[in-house]
Amino acid sequence: MAVLKVIELLCDSSKSWEDATAKGVAKASKTLKGLKSAYVQNQSVVINNGKVTAYRVNLKVSFEII
Repeated sequence: MAVLKVIELLCDSSKSWEDATAKGVAKASKTLKGLKSAYVQNQSVVINNGKVTAYRVNLKVSFEII
């Protein structure tokens, strides 16, 4: 039986929500081993002067505890 831990990340990108998600997973994979899944809990944008300047995702990442 595997035991998983879940952590929450806030990631952003100037391109898209998908890019923000990919950046978060890439960053987490540098320090966490055994990543199993990622779940986008929330999406939001930052608006400056009437334009979207950043896409943000609240990401939950699970990994196996060895």
